[in-house]
Order: sequence, then structure tokens, then C-alpha cells
Amino acid sequence: MGNEHFWTAALNQSSQALEHGALIPLTTSRLPCPGPGGEQFELRQLNARLPRHHRPEGPKPNPFSPWDPELEIDSIGGDHVLILNKYPVQTGHLLLITRQWASQVHWLTHTDWNALVRVDRDTSGLWFFNSGPKAGASQPHRHLQLLRRQSGEKTCPRESWFLHILEGGNTVETAVSRDPLIGSCAVVQRPNLSDPEQESRALHDLYRSLAMTLALGDADAEQPPRAPYNLLLTPKWMALIRRKKERASGFSLNALGFAGYLLATQNSDLGWLEHNGGERLLQEVVSRISDATDDSES
Repeated sequence: MGNEHFWTAALNQSSQALEHGALIPLTTSRLPCPGPGGEQFELRQLNARLPRHHRPEGPKPNPFSPWDPELEIDSIGGDHVLILNKYPVQTGHLLLITRQWASQVHWLTHTDWNALVRVDRDTSGLWFFNSGPKAGASQPHRHLQLLRRQSGEKTCPRESWFLHILEGGNTVETAVSRDPLIGSCAVVQRPNLSDPEQESRALHDLYRSLAMTLALGDADAEQPPRAPYNLLLTPKWMALIRRKKERASGFSLNALGFAGYLLATQNSDLGWLEHNGGERLLQEVVSRISDATDDSES
């Protein structure tokens, strides 16, 4: 664990931004997650309307061009800025954005990974990335997101699912037949390297390797990827999930859904969730690797 300079700054900036009305936390109520496997999920009910940029209808202004200076935490190198999420569910929800325009649907670059490592070595936790609207991204301007976690803290409710794949508890064929989500996901152990430059290169290489495994394409040769995807990164592992659509049964699902965090709105069908469960909900929005040749997102 680093010195958490960025986390301390985020808490201080959050207090000031709240005072000035620049930060608008979303109020939610925690609900028991119904349905099969509900213990693997954290379900929250949104107590107000979604912010405008999260709604499917109407124009969506880019909040990062320019970003609100009252939400800024720090500059990260010459190409990135660390800011607060204006509409957080969790205090200190951090966004790592590009200083200049970069597309959310195109590949992450080595520069992006350099910036991520620089932040992560000080303040770590659950990183996630949504590669465009069909993967749950609300903005087209490139942004990676970080939910800070304490050292030794469980990073997300479904962490055991990813660790089980890493441990190779079953053959791929058996696991896929038992759990269709495995056929849409690629997971790898995160390297432990002392040099930040070596770490950023290693993470970038792993990211490109997982993309090839999911038939998303070659990051050096194709723009953009062949299908939308989500990225999850913790101190222990990295995962990519291949997507085909953004929502199912009234639930909008981004990378946090696969981490085990579900947010119910007025449009969410809680009856469907009770009958089918969270895992089935996730299965509705993924694209299996075996279907890549017929994937309409190509």
C-alpha cells in the first residue's frame, strides 16, 4: 500500500466540492439481492433520477472538456488528470481522464497504463473501464475509474468467481458448460513488479493478450476493437469481459455489474432478478468468444 496521497486529497476535495455544490452524491438504499446466487452481489436502489449524462435520451455534454476544476485532485504526468466523479455512489470515486480528447471505444495505450500505475502505487483498489456505450460507458471521452480499497480488503463481491478461474479449478470445457459467463471472460494474475515502467508495460501487454483471447482484435493493428468490453483490475488479477449490449431487464450494466455491484432504478425488473438471479442477468449482456465470428458487434 502506498502513502495514499491521492486518497487523502480526494477526501479533502470531496468536502470542499460538496460545500460548493460541485459534487452531487447519488443516494441509494442497500437491498438484499434476490434470486439464485444473491450473496455474490451487492444491490442498491437509486433514490432519485439518474443524472442527465446517464439517461439514454437527450444530448450528453462532455463533462471532461473541460473538467470542473473543483473536482480536480492532481495532474498525472503530462497527459492525464485525476478527478472526482461528480455523481458518486461511494465517497472518493476517482476518474483518471485524458487531458486531451481520446476515444473511450479505442484501445487503451501505454500512456494510459503509465498513468494508472502512477496512481495505483499510491492509492489502489478496484479499477474498471467500460469501452463504450454497449459496455456501459456514459461518456465518449476516455476515463478509467477507481474505487479505493484498503490493503487486504475484498475488492468486490464476485472476487471469488475470478479467483476460482485463476486457480484453474475445472477444465475450460467443463467450466464453460457449467458457467456460460466463463466463455465471455478472460482472467490473468496481475504481476508484482518493483519498477513502475516495467509494471505499466507488463499490464499493457497483458491487456492486449486478453483482448486477443477474447477475439477483440490486435491492439497494434485494429481500430477500434471488434466488440465492446469491460476491464476490471485489482491488486491480484486483471479481467476482460466481452459484451454485446448494455442493459437487460431494465438494469444498466457496466464493469461494476461483473464485479458484483448492481444498481436498480425505476426501470429495473426486480421480479425478473428474483426469479433468475444476478448471474443470469450478466449472461444476458455478454458475447461468448465462441460466437465471435457471428458477433454483430464486429
